[in-house]
Amino acid sequence: MDGAEYKREITVAPDGSGDYTTLTDALEGIRAYMDYRVTVNLRPGVYREKVVIPSWIENVEFLGAGADSTVISWGDYASLDNMGTFRTYTVKVEGCDITFRNLTIENSAGEVGQAVALHTEGDRLKFDNCSFRGNQDTVFTGGRGSRLLFDNCYIEGTTDYIFGPSTALFRDCTLHSKRNSYITAASTPDTVMTGYVMYRCRLTAADGVDKVYLGRPWRPYASTYFIDCEMGGHIVAAGWHNWRNPDNEKTARYGEYGSRGAGAEKADRVGWATALSPSEAARLSDPAVIFTSAPGCMHWVP
Repeated sequence: MDGAEYKREITVAPDGSGDYTTLTDALEGIRAYMDYRVTVNLRPGVYREKVVIPSWIENVEFLGAGADSTVISWGDYASLDNMGTFRTYTVKVEGCDITFRNLTIENSAGEVGQAVALHTEGDRLKFDNCSFRGNQDTVFTGGRGSRLLFDNCYIEGTTDYIFGPSTALFRDCTLHSKRNSYITAASTPDTVMTGYVMYRCRLTAADGVDKVYLGRPWRPYASTYFIDCEMGGHIVAAGWHNWRNPDNEKTARYGEYGSRGAGAEKADRVGWATALSPSEAARLSDPAVIFTSAPGCMHWVP
């Protein structure tokens, strides 16, 4: 395709009223390594497709009609044909400088073990007013040293439903636990200053759920902090789990500041987690600080 034929605004509609009927086909209409911005409008509908956004797709905004209206859905899971966890994604994002807004990404497999909805590898990714629905391993932040921003998002799951090595700020999000288990399983490398920061988030749970941990370290230097979050009574008093390995207590970087709600009781928190100072909490919740501390483009501030 000649460069002049590429559009800066693309419309996708399952009913055929747009430029394309599937998101996968629409990716073919985006020029590789663009130096300009492209908007992909996703009209209401359920897009039943497994999507890979390749590394040569950059500077794109995928704009849905609303998290309740625009849904990307697939149903792979780890034990299906011995697929393994890391191939189960509904959407995999390899490109950088990409924004998703007003849409839902779901893994519809049900409670059948590991089943990823969103898998990220690219850097400087933003998710605004999006929903991520699944069970075990809903959101996999897979890029070592990559930086992600989740704003006003809804994320649900059962076990380790936010996991991986990336630096990610979750701001004003709802984290909904569907079963007694663990919210996060960070695998932050020891060379990366900050892993996950949950800032002003709401921790909710399904009926009957009453024993949920804030996190457990998938790898020894896991970094996860909860700052100014509202925690329901489903959060256990200990707060954190060592993944049945006491050695992780020496290296995991866990902490809180300003927690409130029935699950915010501090007296019985594990002794190896940090009670952050006001200045530490301010630093960790400032995108200009935590994102410039990660590898990659050192001047990106979301």
